Amino acid sequence: MVYGDQNASKIGRFIGRLFRWAILLFFLGVIGSGIFLFGLYKYFSEDLPQISSLKDYRPPVISTVYSDDNRVIAEFFKERRIVIPYPEIPEMLVNAFIAAEDSRFFEHKGVDLVSIIRAAIKNVEAGTVVQGGSTITQQVTKSFLLSPEKKFSRKIKEAILAYRIDNAFSKEEILFLYLNQIYLGHGAYGVAAAAENYFGKSVRELSLAECTILAGLPQAPSRYSPYKHLDRAKERQRYVLKRMIEEGYITQTDADEAFSTPLEIRSRQNLYLETAPYYTEYIRQYIENQYGADALYREGLKIYTAVNIEMQEAAQKAVDRGLRALDKRHSGYRGPVDHLAPGDVPGFLKALSETDGTDALNRGDIVKGVVSGISEEKKEIIVETGAGTGIIPFNSLSWALRGQKDGRTAKLFTPGDVVWVRSAKKGALQESRELRLEQAPQAQSALLCIEAGTGFAKAMVGGSDFKKSQFNRAVQSKRQPGSAFKPIIYAAALDKGYTPASQISDNVFVYRDRNITWKPQNYDRKIHGKNSLRTALAHSRNLSTINLLDKIGVDYAINYARKLGIESDLSRNLSIALGSSGVSLLELVTAYSVFANQGYRVDPIFITGILDRDGREVEGINFDSEPVLDSATAYLMTSLMESVVKEGTGKNVLALNRPVAGKTGTTNNLNDAWFMGYTAEYIAGVWVGHDQEQSLGPKETGGRAASPIWLDFMQTVHEGRPVKDFTVPNGVVFSRIDAETGLLPVPGTARTRFECFKEGTVPTRYSRRADAVTEKEQFFKMDM
Repeated sequence: MVYGDQNASKIGRFIGRLFRWAILLFFLGVIGSGIFLFGLYKYFSEDLPQISSLKDYRPPVISTVYSDDNRVIAEFFKERRIVIPYPEIPEMLVNAFIAAEDSRFFEHKGVDLVSIIRAAIKNVEAGTVVQGGSTITQQVTKSFLLSPEKKFSRKIKEAILAYRIDNAFSKEEILFLYLNQIYLGHGAYGVAAAAENYFGKSVRELSLAECTILAGLPQAPSRYSPYKHLDRAKERQRYVLKRMIEEGYITQTDADEAFSTPLEIRSRQNLYLETAPYYTEYIRQYIENQYGADALYREGLKIYTAVNIEMQEAAQKAVDRGLRALDKRHSGYRGPVDHLAPGDVPGFLKALSETDGTDALNRGDIVKGVVSGISEEKKEIIVETGAGTGIIPFNSLSWALRGQKDGRTAKLFTPGDVVWVRSAKKGALQESRELRLEQAPQAQSALLCIEAGTGFAKAMVGGSDFKKSQFNRAVQSKRQPGSAFKPIIYAAALDKGYTPASQISDNVFVYRDRNITWKPQNYDRKIHGKNSLRTALAHSRNLSTINLLDKIGVDYAINYARKLGIESDLSRNLSIALGSSGVSLLELVTAYSVFANQGYRVDPIFITGILDRDGREVEGINFDSEPVLDSATAYLMTSLMESVVKEGTGKNVLALNRPVAGKTGTTNNLNDAWFMGYTAEYIAGVWVGHDQEQSLGPKETGGRAASPIWLDFMQTVHEGRPVKDFTVPNGVVFSRIDAETGLLPVPGTARTRFECFKEGTVPTRYSRRADAVTEKEQFFKMDM
């Protein structure tokens, strides 16, 4: 018994010593681990980024361009982000992200070991990554302060920083950073930009169904893109809804209803390309040159412009219609856009129905179609479009046969050809099924319109298709203006003592200089002797203008042009009378605006204001107005150019049915066609030509190629507006004169006209034409 008690006592003492050693080793291990962890913490804490930088959150944000009525027309950005204050983010959207990404967000201190273990179990069960272990705070840390490299050391740094952030910031501040910074696919950073990208609405308008789609994106935005993989996006949505039920944010009924709600996923329109591309590109270049690329793409400028969206649309349509009409006058069908094998047609048509559909044809848009058959019996081409089947009648294709050797309409097409078509009448496809064949025109055009008085640039088109060519022919191109330059010469003459009734010579003019002989001619190849300034300008007589310039002097005329806004180099010879020196459309519109503005030069204004991201003004309206002509001179020029429209080369635009002043312009070989004109409200100019100089075609003068575009645009712009006359300023008087001599009429004068003059310049002499009969002569005739 004693022996057994002794053994038991020894074992007890041994166990006691072992226990004490175990405790000691445990504490030593704890202390060692603590020292190790502290050392690890100190090691990885060195050179960590300062979290204080998060206090002033100023991420790259969108710079937005607005129209004259504050509609968005373009956006410029490196990261498409709209920063939205936390109180404006719907609670439902916040809950969806917390449930999906970090359900214990309000409980942990930046790092959540429980969630890490739970996520690992879930992922093992699923056999794939369905749940992440990083907290929202850790994601903020990774996004703002660390690189995305996948290293153990980065994860330790991430945990340290997340803990610091959680202690330094409120949970709401962390959510504000997270929900505005996170990348959600297709260029969208933050929930506000994503809501616009995917659903075309603000975050405040999102439904539960839409909130849960967005909350499912952070894990893999491209994999769960509702644009490209709606089925995957829906599966991810199901997971988010399940998590929201588990966390008590919604009921099963709410989840079922949200999951069954049809989603209207909208592909965000590229406003920069669609609304006013040449205009906004002009703005973009100005901002970048003036303030730098960082300001444009990162600093969220609000750029207000003078462009009017409806006028811009009218300008683009007028240019397109005018160029297509020109193309059909001189070009035959150039062949299909593409050709499809039979097996490729169904997929192509499906894509068309999704992009174009019935609405496009109803609007009169030009869309693609596929030739499915040719019926020589019915004399029609059968075309499948995204809106259904239509037919192109043979009798609408006479233009297409131009230049074709075979001469048979049916031979132009083959089933499978992809062609451009439009509905014969808006909205008529379902009724008549009739289509018209179209093709991209080869010529180019530019149009610029500014508002009288203010100089606000309301519309600008720089070419036929911005997607194909970003070269802006309204401001970057310098082409010979031809006779469109003549009003500058005539205005200069009026300030040299000439009047609208002054007689100028329209006779042969020969200029010789060393080995050069220049013998210009009138367009009609005729000589007209003497004629008035009014007649010479109305009928665009070259010889009259050259003789007039010779009288007033080339240097004087060039200096005069400078006053009106012509900055391009001008040849110091008489050829400038015929517009031989290249100028831009912008310069010409500026010059013509002086006449419309009663002698004031108001340079075109494209930008009406710029604000920075904090609402401070960066730039205001640069309204630069100065009198450069006598108002009487300006009105006389307006009157002279009214005659161009009423009786001369610009008769086409009489159809506007309101007072119009304007001038056509055509260059040698019909390479360039112009029409410059204005009403009491707007000044607009149109140029038509080829980038590589070549003839537009027989008879394609400014009056035929350019003025129809101008008229089309101005008819739309003035529709419903009251008719306004040009204001007659002080210093202008009117007198009846002999239309042939420009002197005062006498009894028996064959033709008189009511002419305008500056005060003090009315003729004082009476006409003594051979066929005029005086009162005395009439008396003797009667006495006989």
